[in-house]
Amino acid sequence: MAAAVALAGAGAGMARWLSSRRAADPGGDPREANRWLPVTVNRSPEEVMPEGRLPEPLVRLGDTVEVRVRKAPGGRGTELAARLLEPPPQGARGAVARISGDDPRQEVRRALREAKSLLETGEVLRPDEPSTNRPTATGKVLDLAIRRASGEGRL
Repeated sequence: MAAAVALAGAGAGMARWLSSRRAADPGGDPREANRWLPVTVNRSPEEVMPEGRLPEPLVRLGDTVEVRVRKAPGGRGTELAARLLEPPPQGARGAVARISGDDPRQEVRRALREAKSLLETGEVLRPDEPSTNRPTATGKVLDLAIRRASGEGRL
């Protein structure tokens, strides 16, 4: 019974998440469907983009993204933001892409996180690798979450 309730709750959550995703306006600019993914870097705009050059992790994305750099509110450094130029997959296709790790927004998040880390510490910080083997069901879920952390974690 508890499993059925949990499954129903998960299904309702997925349905709510899918319905919250907005598609591009058919007559408008498709880039408007893409949200900006920002990160605040504790450096000045001149340090974030010396001589107008983007940080290396964002350079690797090439012409697939649009990047915006501006002063962060309250004098808290620089806001570095990026968004995809092509609309990401929507609806069920988008959910499958996210679950399988093929969502292009994951690469943008990873590049922003790596750029922030490089600018603030001089190196890309990685999550620790697990030191134990977890054969249980919850252990397998934890292992999956650790592997996916660099693509879907908080910015």
